[in-house]
Amino acid sequence: MLKVGITGGIGSGKSTVCRVFSVLGIPVFESDKIARELMNTDTEIKQQLVDLFGTAVYLPDHTINRKYLAGIVFNNPSLLAQLNTIVHPVVRKTFFDWCEKQQTPYIIHEAAILFESGFYKMMDKTITVITSEHERIQRVMKRDGITLEMVNERIKNQWNDQQRMELADFVIGNNDDELVIPQIIEIDKKLRADG
Repeated sequence: MLKVGITGGIGSGKSTVCRVFSVLGIPVFESDKIARELMNTDTEIKQQLVDLFGTAVYLPDHTINRKYLAGIVFNNPSLLAQLNTIVHPVVRKTFFDWCEKQQTPYIIHEAAILFESGFYKMMDKTITVITSEHERIQRVMKRDGITLEMVNERIKNQWNDQQRMELADFVIGNNDDELVIPQIIEIDKKLRADG
């Protein structure tokens, strides 16, 4: 079974692309979603986050205060790296445990910072989803209800499309003038043949 990493800049449409793979019967591991779940449920992670960021990192209902956390780490590369050091190893273990239960020619591992984290080296193939920066900014501002400045803070913590494309085995263009589904079907055929 092939492990296929999929990534793309914030607002590129990774999640939409992953939903199409899912419709094609391919299991998708959403690492960012799993990381959020673990920050809410894993007692060791929770304690480390409180130690690092203080009790305000959790809301009164004991769920992660995402706005508070984002406001701290997206402006502080050192704290972002420390956050990743706490969460990523647990996400990786969860991913490999999940992989053992899958029975398909390949699986998808969706991660916003697949290349930046170095996790792409553990994948057999990689896909990057690209979209114009203007379109990405508009999507994220609308989706998350945040300002242009906040979107730009997040973008500057990620690689650009060119950097991702240099390492990717496949590139999916997700602009308004490109049809995404035929691109995904073509990649699916190739991966099924290789898997």
